[in-house]
Amino acid sequence: MKEFPKNFLWGGATSANQYEGAYLEDGKGLSNVDLIPSGSQRLDVARGELDPKLLPDTAKFPARSAVDGYHHFKEDIAFMAKMNFKVYRFSISWSRIFPNGDDEQPNVAGLKYYEQVIDECLKYDIEPLITINHFDVPHNLIVKYDSWRNRKLIDFYLRLCETLFTHFKGKVHYWLTFNEINMILHLPYLAAGLTFKEHEDKLHVSYQAAHHQLIASAKAVLLGHKIDSSNQIGSMLAAGYIYPNTCNPIDAWDSLTEQRKNYFFSDVQVRVAYPNYALKYFEKIHFKLSKNTDDPTILKQGTVDFVSFSYYNSRVIGKADQDQTAGNLFASLKNPYLKTNEWGWQIDPLGFRITLNELYDRYQKPLFVVENGLGAKDTLSAKNKVNDTYRINYLHDHIQALKDAVT
Repeated sequence: MKEFPKNFLWGGATSANQYEGAYLEDGKGLSNVDLIPSGSQRLDVARGELDPKLLPDTAKFPARSAVDGYHHFKEDIAFMAKMNFKVYRFSISWSRIFPNGDDEQPNVAGLKYYEQVIDECLKYDIEPLITINHFDVPHNLIVKYDSWRNRKLIDFYLRLCETLFTHFKGKVHYWLTFNEINMILHLPYLAAGLTFKEHEDKLHVSYQAAHHQLIASAKAVLLGHKIDSSNQIGSMLAAGYIYPNTCNPIDAWDSLTEQRKNYFFSDVQVRVAYPNYALKYFEKIHFKLSKNTDDPTILKQGTVDFVSFSYYNSRVIGKADQDQTAGNLFASLKNPYLKTNEWGWQIDPLGFRITLNELYDRYQKPLFVVENGLGAKDTLSAKNKVNDTYRINYLHDHIQALKDAVT
């Protein structure tokens, strides 16, 4: 059996809002993720259905402290080096660089922090892979401009991109424009800082905001290539194969329709234009996209260099007349052929391979698996170790599926 190539980029990932903490420290501004609580109201806020201002005083906000990586990144990267990481994906907190989002000049302390992180990676020959925007919108842009529903966000985002591309030129060569860009349709406040007015069509607002992000992504690709021709700039999806529940053609059609909602984003970012199925869908939901005359040219010119994605589990779709189960971000019908973790994630390494092959067949672009893993309630042994054979098995099976796909 063939082996992975020697230059294969093995590594791991964090995001600023789950890792850094250091809430408002060293000039950082308030962000949408700083206002998403833990507990039963988390999803209501993340979906834009509950205004964070209405949360009780007792609400807790995990992003504000996270795991305090802001103060521990050196030891963490040293551990990564011991694990032979070749790449480390992390994200930039927009409000750590531009505290209000519309600032004219960047926060020097924020740039210094990320430069230290990058230099620490390079010290161990670990390639930095930077997500420019990972579910992170400065709160001021939400309050003052209505976030990504406003086209002005494109220019503010590009100011961030230009700052990063210029400041870290020669040190960083791999970039992602938006984390899981398709999540704007599912968790619009978390993904894009979107809030909604009463009786407003949330889907229309989300697709308009998504258009602005797609234009911003294309412009970022053009800008990144102009500043440094060695930059490789990719898209990123929350991916996972969607099985039809039965061989009923209706279930098969529902599976295709749901998958198209995900691939719509990467279809635009790779195939240079809005696919016909998306335009037909917009007609069906009576949505008229607001766009500038040069937008099609921007999308055509600003295609991504590679496609990246997260994969945790597969899903099943069909008539909801049977039990449902949870996933990392999506609910699903239960698949009787798969085991689940304690939160209902369906463990499906073959679904991982199917996703890999489907994406490559669709786009013929290099693929980057930037998230994969298993959530579990771990316990420490008497020797302060985690005996997580369940996670080892999960990773073993998914790595084997990856190997089957690429070799």
